[in-house]
Amino acid sequence: MLIKRAYQLLIYSILISLTYQDNDIVLKIEKFFETPTHSNNWAILVDNSRFWQNYRHAANVLLIYDKVKKLGIPDSNIILMMADNIPCNSRNPYAGKVFGQAQSNVNLYTSDVEVDYKDYDVTVLNFVRLLTGRVNPSLPRNKRLLSDHQSNVMIYLTGHGGVDFIKFQDNEELTSQDLADAIETMYQKRKFNELLVISDTCHAASLYSKINTPNVLATSSSLTDEESYSHSVDHQIGVYVVDRYAHYISLFLKEKVTNLEGNATMNDFFEACSFEQCMSHVGVRTDLYEKDITRVKATDFFGSKKIFTSFTDEMIIEDHWFD
Repeated sequence: MLIKRAYQLLIYSILISLTYQDNDIVLKIEKFFETPTHSNNWAILVDNSRFWQNYRHAANVLLIYDKVKKLGIPDSNIILMMADNIPCNSRNPYAGKVFGQAQSNVNLYTSDVEVDYKDYDVTVLNFVRLLTGRVNPSLPRNKRLLSDHQSNVMIYLTGHGGVDFIKFQDNEELTSQDLADAIETMYQKRKFNELLVISDTCHAASLYSKINTPNVLATSSSLTDEESYSHSVDHQIGVYVVDRYAHYISLFLKEKVTNLEGNATMNDFFEACSFEQCMSHVGVRTDLYEKDITRVKATDFFGSKKIFTSFTDEMIIEDHWFD
């Protein structure tokens, strides 16, 4: 009996030691990263184009949509804006499908894709109203940004642009001042905790140049004096199917940000598309953001906020475990 009790105490001490060693490792990792200050995540994903020749912009936005959904952001917190005229276009040899890589068999336009603003609802006015909350009271929930002061919000814009503007369906323009004013209104109305702006267009860095609002991070597929470039053409489809920047950042999210426990940082994300890959320089703006981007997890913007439940360190060893 004495030997059995000694054996129990030995096992107990080993379990306690392993528990505290494991907790110590977790604590050291957590202390390295900036403490998240948000409780929920939102994503606003906008394909600013229409027409068949802009197939790649639909693929760009669907690639990002796919990645943030897989990282846990629910459709209720994703607002997708796109003309939605590519899948069923008469020139599409793969009816009802959109591919994000040449000769790919991975369809991005699956049955669970929820497009919130489509066709001619993708306008500058609707986009600005979405950000600022100045919408008709009868507008459905899926067309509203219901974020608050505890929300991390990510805005991704892809399409054709120039210095200080991005086109909306080749019909009107959102200027850098329009975007800056909308984001300032969001801040004044406490609609975000932290905000990430991603501009994927030509002369993309100019789009966020007028922003002066605190707690905003911004990045772009090109600098103000640069073009952005397409990645691959599918000869069966007959057009370019994805842009370089969207291809490489989605690849980064797929390979490096596989779950909410991953340690990939925002700095890693900003370095995901080199000049050799993008053929342009990725723009990054951090002067409005207080945190160290090398210590901010990519999942702070691209994944759902994970809720942790605390447990006590008390461990009860039952005698029958050793019988």
